[in-house]
Amino acid sequence: MSRTNLIARFAVAALACLFMAAPASAQRLDEIIKRGKLLVGIDINSPPYGFQDEKQEAQGSEVETARMLAKDLGVELEIVPTTVANRVPYLTTNRVDAVMATFAITPERAKSVWFTTPYGTTGSIIIAPKGTTIRNYADLDGKKIATTRGSAAEIALGQNAPKGAQIVRLDDDAAASAALITGQVDSLITTPAIAQTLYKRFPDRGFEEKFSVLKFWYGAGVARGHTDLLQWLNTALMFNIQNGNISRINEKWMGVPLNNIPTL
Repeated sequence: MSRTNLIARFAVAALACLFMAAPASAQRLDEIIKRGKLLVGIDINSPPYGFQDEKQEAQGSEVETARMLAKDLGVELEIVPTTVANRVPYLTTNRVDAVMATFAITPERAKSVWFTTPYGTTGSIIIAPKGTTIRNYADLDGKKIATTRGSAAEIALGQNAPKGAQIVRLDDDAAASAALITGQVDSLITTPAIAQTLYKRFPDRGFEEKFSVLKFWYGAGVARGHTDLLQWLNTALMFNIQNGNISRINEKWMGVPLNNIPTL
């Protein structure tokens, strides 16, 4: 065999190995289309992002955005109830195709999952009854603060709260809110949207914002390696940002349009 033929055979073999080594997950988009269903993890205990109405039907900004994306893809949407703590595990174990649960985009999380371009913004604030003196982190000394386990707010609280603060970590936003409503804690760290819901539902409690903790953008998360799915989601989100659908969804559920959205 000539040297030229030998090199050619090695080249063909190398290319074959390269394609064979490509992970099956790289074809995730085709799997979803063939399945006819997009599996999205959404926290349905976090109004107005996700919740169940009086008919036990899922509603909220994340639900509406996920439905829009599934429709654009031409498949059905299946919502997989998700908590803040299990968002990453659900992706890494392929229990869901994507997570859309006010998933804050951070460098640390990006080590484990891939994020789409942002399509929403939120933050974290400390709220408590009007008679509770809390102006800053230092005032949390000796107080109980409810937070949602695995959230960006929990991380910020752990890094900044004084040693005398007692951080009560709960599984979801509903449980954390209930702890404040029932008086089990002195204060709650939550999103402005959830805080507004509590103000309206429990006006007699006198809940109010004490101080702001975080502001962040959130996107959909997918498992690392699902390049085709990430690319499609980014394309669909860009399209719906440009045509105003994302802004309209935000205005419907948050009361304000969404502008100047950054890109990844």
